Amino acid sequence: MSVGATTMNHRFIPVLQFQDVVWLLFLATLIATTEETNYNRTILVVLIGAFQIAEPRLNIFSSRRGQVASIAIKLLLIYLLIEFTHGVDSPYHPLLLIPIVSAATIFELPGVLLVSLLACLAYATSFLLFTFWIDQPPPADLVQLGILRMAFYALVGLLVYQQAKAKREEMRRTEEAAERLAQTNRHLREAQASLRRSERLAALGQLTAGLAHELRNPLGTIKASAELLTKASTLARPEVMNEMAGYIVTETDRVNGLISNFLDFARPLQVHAVTADLRAVISDAVRQHADLASRLGVSIAVKASNLTEFSFDPDLMKIALSNLLQNAIQASPPGRTVEIRAEPSKENVRIFVIDHGKGIAPEHLESIFNPFFTTKPQGVGLGLAIVSKIVDEHQGLIHLASQPGQGTTFTLTLPKEQHLSAPSGVASAQ
Repeated sequence: MSVGATTMNHRFIPVLQFQDVVWLLFLATLIATTEETNYNRTILVVLIGAFQIAEPRLNIFSSRRGQVASIAIKLLLIYLLIEFTHGVDSPYHPLLLIPIVSAATIFELPGVLLVSLLACLAYATSFLLFTFWIDQPPPADLVQLGILRMAFYALVGLLVYQQAKAKREEMRRTEEAAERLAQTNRHLREAQASLRRSERLAALGQLTAGLAHELRNPLGTIKASAELLTKASTLARPEVMNEMAGYIVTETDRVNGLISNFLDFARPLQVHAVTADLRAVISDAVRQHADLASRLGVSIAVKASNLTEFSFDPDLMKIALSNLLQNAIQASPPGRTVEIRAEPSKENVRIFVIDHGKGIAPEHLESIFNPFFTTKPQGVGLGLAIVSKIVDEHQGLIHLASQPGQGTTFTLTLPKEQHLSAPSGVASAQ
């Protein structure tokens, strides 16, 4: 039960709280346990109780001046209660602990000592008034009891102050630790941003080297075909000229495709997240590769019946699943089945694309997501790199498990909530 003034920024709240009920019961006990009729006492007890209940709800007592005024009002009301109930013999002397405890919870040591001294002086005034009215000093045993009570007031004030100070120090250390943690997080984010910039530069260098390597072959073919077209022996043979022109057109298209795929991969990827049904995206990807699966004698099994809608980019996810599904179909021998499973959990959705092909060689596992890395004779090597990029931009994870001769499983783990926007388009590439 707090007796100190509490800093409040809201308006008066009329609803009774637990501490209010405790105060009401306490005050009712004070009034009920005294048999004599004393209207001054009853009024002062009610005022003290009403002030204790109303104080935390009034903004005027939330400032430092308001807290000082609050303690002064409590001291005055309790002093008057003591004087109106037989002074030295009043049973309400322990109520002086209320302003002392209030001060101990909000003031530093000098303020606590000052309030304790004022409470002791208020109590000592009862002895002075006793002497004035009776015209004789109070009994020695009563003086000893008074000194004991005043010492008790000071001791309680000191003990409560020490406990409150320890709590304040703990809160201060917690706030400092939180600030240090926030600063560390800021530095970490800055370091991560710097690392991402470095990674982008390294990836750009790798992409450039990969693109240059991929362009050499078609450019060599174009150059050789063009040189043959200028020879006199070729000019006399129209069929050779047509063949060379066909090579030039084919290789030019290949170069154009390489550059398009490179630009699609290199441009910044932005995710347009909407609440959508993953089952529809899986169905579209399966329909897209149905002809390929039929030609290769591979069947596709889908299991995603327990899914609910969640936040992701359907267009980008279709590209990712199409790339994985195409790779799985091409890696599977005739008569085998490619499986696509999706399983929701509390915070994530996991997607599995499983084939039963020859698997991936262990020495290739670390490079499988690198741009322009491919084991296919006609492959570009951007498909899995794009899949990894799409999953990363969805704040998800991609995991690869493969055993030579047994097949490969790609696992995509996506969070159900995305906080991203702006549409993007990335073309499928293999």
